[in-house]
Amino acid sequence: MTRQRTSERGLTELYGNDPERADALVFGRRAAVGRRGFLGGAGLAAMGAAVGGAIPFAASMPAGLVPAALAQGSPAPAAKGPQPLDFPGKSKGLTVLGDRPLVAETPEQLLDDEVTPFEKFFIRNNGQLPEAAASADGWKIKVEGEVNTPLELSLGELKSRFQPKTYRMVLECGGNGRSFFVPQARGNPWTNGGVGCAEWTGVPLADVLKAAGLKPSAAYTAHYGADLHLSGDPDKESLSRGMPIPKAMEEHGLVVFAMNGQPLPTIHGGPVRLLIPGWPGSLSHKWLTRIVLRDREHDGQGMTGTSYRVPIRPMIPGGKTDDANMRILESMPVRSIVTNPPNGARLAAGLREVPLRGAAWAGDDTVSKVEVSCDFGATWSAAQLAAPKNRYDWQRWTARLTLPSDGYFEVWSRATDSRGRAQPHAAANWNPQGYGGNTLHRVAILVG
Repeated sequence: MTRQRTSERGLTELYGNDPERADALVFGRRAAVGRRGFLGGAGLAAMGAAVGGAIPFAASMPAGLVPAALAQGSPAPAAKGPQPLDFPGKSKGLTVLGDRPLVAETPEQLLDDEVTPFEKFFIRNNGQLPEAAASADGWKIKVEGEVNTPLELSLGELKSRFQPKTYRMVLECGGNGRSFFVPQARGNPWTNGGVGCAEWTGVPLADVLKAAGLKPSAAYTAHYGADLHLSGDPDKESLSRGMPIPKAMEEHGLVVFAMNGQPLPTIHGGPVRLLIPGWPGSLSHKWLTRIVLRDREHDGQGMTGTSYRVPIRPMIPGGKTDDANMRILESMPVRSIVTNPPNGARLAAGLREVPLRGAAWAGDDTVSKVEVSCDFGATWSAAQLAAPKNRYDWQRWTARLTLPSDGYFEVWSRATDSRGRAQPHAAANWNPQGYGGNTLHRVAILVG
C-alpha cells in the first residue's frame, strides 16, 4: 500500500464526478445502483488485488468509495509529488507541501504524542523567514490604535511586567483538510497534518491590551510581523489578520515566547508570536512586531475576498464567489485522527483485536464523543475519550476493534463536538480556498 499523491486527486475527482463509472473503469465492473450487495466476482477480486487482500466487509462498502489504501497510503512520496522535509531539528517524516514559502505537514501517525514535540510540529509560513533575533529579550512589540496608552515593550519587559501562563493548546492551519474537497480547492494540499498540540508559555494578550487601555471604539485587532513579503517589497504585507475584541480578551490567548519549555524556535515564530487557540493558525501571528486596535473589522492581507473566508450560504462547488455571501473563518470544525496504527499498516495473520489510539479537537468547543468503525461505517463503537488538560487542549482517545478474520480493513474515526456536530463522510460547504474539510479519518490496515 504505497502513497500515490499524483493519482490521489485523479481518483478522488473521478469518483466524485461519477462513482458508478469510476467503479467500472477502476475495477472493471458494470454500473449499478449502489455498491452495497453488488461487489462480487471479478469486481471484488480486482478490488481485493488492488488493496492487497480479501475485503470481509465488502458488502458494506458505500458506492463510489475510493479505498483508503489507494487514496491515502503510506507516506512514500511520488517522484514529482510532495517530498520529505529536510530542515535542521525537524523529523524527515514531515512532508513538504510548498517550498516558497515553506509549508510542511505532519503525517497522522507522527501525532501520536500527548504533547507534539518541536521536531514533529507542522510548518506554515506566508512570507520570507526573518533572521533569528540577535537578542530575544530586546525584541520590540507595539500596541497602538484605538487605545488610551500606546505601548512599546521589549520581550524582556513583557516577561517582567505580566504574569506568564502555560497552556497545552492545539494550533491548526485554517486549510487543514483542504485536499478532501472535490473539485480541488486552491492552496497547499493539506490532509490532516496541519495541526499540533504543544505546551505554550506566554503572557495573556488580554493583560497587555488592558494595560494599553482599550477605547470604547476598539472593535477589532490587526496583527503584523517581521516576515517580509515573498516579493521582497517592504510595502507589501505577507499576512495581516485580526479578530473581534471578545476573542482577543479570552484568557487563553497568549503572546508566546516558549514552546514545550524551550525558547520559541525561529521557524515557529520566535522569539515571540501570538497564540490564539481554536481559530485558524493564521491568527497566531509569528515574529510579532505590532498589534493595532481598530474601530472596524480588519481588512489586511488574509481578511478579504476568499482568503480565510467561507460561504454563508452553500455555493456551487467550483463556481464563482459572491463577496456578500462570504464570512471570515472563525472557530475551526471538529476533527479526529487515528494516530496508531498508521495508514497502510500490515498486521500479523490471525490478529483479531486491534488497539487504536488517536486525538480529537473542536475549535472553540469540546469533543463530546469519538466513535470508530471497521466495517465502512455500517456499525460504530464508542472510544474512550480523555478529558483535556485545559481548554483548547486536544483530547486523546483509545479503542479496541474486533476483527472477524484476516483481510483488508479500514479503521474509521468520527468525532462529535459539544454542539452535536459530527465529522461528515465527505468535505462539505465547498469554498475556493478549501477551509473546513473535516471528513472522518480513514486508515487502511491489512491483516495476514
